[in-house]
Amino acid sequence: MTRIAPSPSSAGVFGDEPVVIGHRGLGRGVVSGHLENTLPSFTTAAELGISWVEADIRRTPDDVLVVGHDAAYPDGVRLAEVSAEVADRRGTLRLRTLFEQLPPGVGVNLDLKSCIEDSLRPPERTTAALLGPVVADEALTRPVVVSSFDPAALRRLRQEAPQIPLAWLTWFGFPLDAAVAGCAHLEVDVLGLHVGSLGLDPWSGIVDPSTVTRTLAFVHGSGRRLLVWCPVADTARLLVEAGADAVVVDQVPRILDVLRRPV
Repeated sequence: MTRIAPSPSSAGVFGDEPVVIGHRGLGRGVVSGHLENTLPSFTTAAELGISWVEADIRRTPDDVLVVGHDAAYPDGVRLAEVSAEVADRRGTLRLRTLFEQLPPGVGVNLDLKSCIEDSLRPPERTTAALLGPVVADEALTRPVVVSSFDPAALRRLRQEAPQIPLAWLTWFGFPLDAAVAGCAHLEVDVLGLHVGSLGLDPWSGIVDPSTVTRTLAFVHGSGRRLLVWCPVADTARLLVEAGADAVVVDQVPRILDVLRRPV
């Protein structure tokens, strides 16, 4: 049987043991009094012992990379239409500040959010192109992975920063066979599956152990790593014990407590 050649960076993306990644810091929404994608959420997660955090990355029209999940603020103003200075006043965290304040040993999974405005920009001015040199520089001091739902953005990042591990994200309800087969033939290192793709009922958040085992055999066999988002505590534990390379989780304090308990 002919195997797909792995990217040179695939095997060492997360190290030798499964890692727990704090979703937007401590988790989606407000966790332990800290709002997602804010500096206190990220630094508190690190203080709790998280070795990786996940941050959503967008850009302002004046080419500043910032941390934020949604394309628009609650009042409807689009992030892509305000300057970095205005975004500062609205409480949006700059990526540069996150890198400066987060301990250097903490890995960062950057979830690149392509904006609709990128469709009118040349490839060298898209959000992905802007991020490339930034992550290449940051990877000199900490582990970094860039993930995205946008395969074109990942392709641009491969051109801009070929040494950076890349993860293709699939969304809720994405067919498992298409995700695993597609990832094996994309120039990426990691398949990011929503937990719903690994169960009999995607709404339940419960995974089927036999499906997890079979999926890992194919993902690892194609030279890729498996990341799963966002399992609840017991499911996260099952995935870690099954050999998933990374789990992106909400409610970090609770999940860390569950994972640290003896079996």
